[in-house]
Amino acid sequence: MADAEPLIRDQLVEALTKGIKPRDQWRIGAEHEKFGFHLNDLTRPAYDGQGSIHEMLEGLTRFGWSRVYEGEHVIALERANSDGMTASISLEPGGQFELSGAPLKDVHEICDETGRHLMEVKQVADQIGLGFLGLGFDPLWRRDQIPIMPKGRYDIMRAYMPKRGTLGLDMMLRTCTIQSNLDFDSEADMVLKFRTSLALQPIATALFANSPFTEGQPNGFLSARANVWTDTDPDRTGMLDFVFQDGFGFERYVDYALDVPMYFAKRDGHYVDLSGQSFRAFMSEGLDALPGDRANAKDWADHLTTLFPEVRLKSYLEMRGADGGPWSRICALQALWAGVL
Repeated sequence: MADAEPLIRDQLVEALTKGIKPRDQWRIGAEHEKFGFHLNDLTRPAYDGQGSIHEMLEGLTRFGWSRVYEGEHVIALERANSDGMTASISLEPGGQFELSGAPLKDVHEICDETGRHLMEVKQVADQIGLGFLGLGFDPLWRRDQIPIMPKGRYDIMRAYMPKRGTLGLDMMLRTCTIQSNLDFDSEADMVLKFRTSLALQPIATALFANSPFTEGQPNGFLSARANVWTDTDPDRTGMLDFVFQDGFGFERYVDYALDVPMYFAKRDGHYVDLSGQSFRAFMSEGLDALPGDRANAKDWADHLTTLFPEVRLKSYLEMRGADGGPWSRICALQALWAGVL
């Protein structure tokens, strides 16, 4: 399916079914975010300048990471392992540092990858006066004290978020999570795993809760990060009751995703603001912001990344309900979900 071809619904379903893999090809993918801060005054680092996010990214290239650009800015790093599987380091809106790990065979490989990454980050951070903290919510700083990263999609999201909830900007700027990504071998297997992980997600949230402070004071929550998701955007968050209904499968998830308003489309390296508009309309008749254009396969893949339920389906299942944490908890979450599923 070429990116330039207009889409039909069956192709959207097909894109999800391509995730089906035999058991001997199953992998585990771990993602985790962490807050950077200046050791001298505890402030969050800006993108540019001394002790900055850009310095962190440049420093990590000594370990074999390659730069990924958006315009003139380095906004991510990539590195392939010995099996040819690629990991990436990317930036969340407030400069939260994220490792999106390579798909790996077992929890032991995940733990090795995580430990290596944290060791590399610490070596660079020590040299430029930064520290990193694994928590679910920034314990100290206000929204307006947090620098914004130079990524076009985040500008669109920051403008749209306050229209849909009161805590969306907190989600973008002041939260960190650990995520587990797991495979399935059939549609029936996907459904069973989706239902199981969604039903157990509140338990994972409770087990890994570690964000009880906001702006230096107790906030009344064990997980302020989890509370943020209750008032971020009702169109794209939550527990997805329809997953438990008879007949749930790839097609029903596609229909759900089609009904979630868009954020953007990327054209010629730039993000076009399509916030609040219909992906269905983008497929069928197009949108005024992109005259003569129609949604393509890349647009669909991007759109799926803008859905934020507690469990998310792409070509694999993502468990999204845990606060950020230290090395041991990053490893433990993968063991929990791999063991259950």
